[in-house]
Amino acid sequence: MSMQHKPLDGIRILEIGGYIALPFATSILCALGAEVVKVEKPVVGEDFRRHQNDGSPYFRQYNTGKRSLSIDLKRPEGVALVKALVPHFDVVLENLRPGKLAALGLGPDECRALRSDLVYGSVTGFGSGGPLASRPAYDTIGHAFGGLYSLFGDDARPQLAGGLSADLITGLSTATGVLAALVGRLRTGSPQHVETSIMEAVSVLATDGITQSFELGYDPSRQSRHPQAQNFCVKTATGEYLAVHLSSSQKFWRSLCTAMNRMDLTEDPRFAEYRPRESNYHELAKIVEAEFEQQSLQHWEDALSAADVPFAPVLSMTGFVEHEQVEWLELVERQQDGLALIRPPWRFAGERPDRAGTAPRVGADSRDVASEVYSAEQIDDLVQADVLFVEP
Repeated sequence: MSMQHKPLDGIRILEIGGYIALPFATSILCALGAEVVKVEKPVVGEDFRRHQNDGSPYFRQYNTGKRSLSIDLKRPEGVALVKALVPHFDVVLENLRPGKLAALGLGPDECRALRSDLVYGSVTGFGSGGPLASRPAYDTIGHAFGGLYSLFGDDARPQLAGGLSADLITGLSTATGVLAALVGRLRTGSPQHVETSIMEAVSVLATDGITQSFELGYDPSRQSRHPQAQNFCVKTATGEYLAVHLSSSQKFWRSLCTAMNRMDLTEDPRFAEYRPRESNYHELAKIVEAEFEQQSLQHWEDALSAADVPFAPVLSMTGFVEHEQVEWLELVERQQDGLALIRPPWRFAGERPDRAGTAPRVGADSRDVASEVYSAEQIDDLVQADVLFVEP
């Protein structure tokens, strides 16, 4: 759904970086109305284009609606152009190694000298200082170092995650920090340097595990959460899986027993109250699993809904995108070739901002953006010198 006015209309963001965490952050801000200009390497552009230019589904998911400025920052003429552009932007965001842009004269202090109220954001792997600051880091590293992999396996054998939660929570954290800095600038007029890292952002995802470690007195595992949360993942007679989460509510325990037609369990001293159920969780799980194997998915969806039990089918990615509830929420935006773009998880006055537009080809906007500060002759000189790349 296209909104007439978006919350960030008029805000301009210069993105210097790539991969997922930073581009995801700017994709959110772009969908909220900000104009995002993406600084890319000449000719090939960002690494995540994966030799498909704007055809890469990954690149399109995180860069639709942006503009591409393809420039060689290894050349002083390229750095000079970016410096000339900085005063025309409200926000500069980067996710290069700590100190790399500062060495080029594009660090937070240098950029704020060009625009006094600039919001400058830095996204790193391990933070801007400390013993690990110079290490490279990606999503997998965030999962490992942040303790998440210790919760993703059994028998002390970690399992690699199937999703990019570390990168995505870093993107959300970055976008949140930028929004807060923009509000702060509106109130005080002061510049802000927003810093976050994959390690810091992952701590949000690790909060429950850390809390469990203090409650239990030892490090939790994947299995230690289930008795506390009273959750189950069960297979139905028709082969599909359902997830049930009761938490500590006695109401939902009785509701599950009603749906299973097993009210006898509410009188069983092993399961009647939360603490005994926690102590006897694995025995209870076998009973619940045996019950669910007797009936179809449709039977259980009807029975659990009628009894007001918190549950959900275990959906595939395709199943999620095609689900009628997701359709009702207008959470997915389909492009002409069918690619599903995920819209931001907010509504404003009942409307969800869309991801309107397409992913830019490398250098598609180089000439237009550069023309804000340089003459046509200067731009031609940069193109001929291979400092600025313009889409053919």
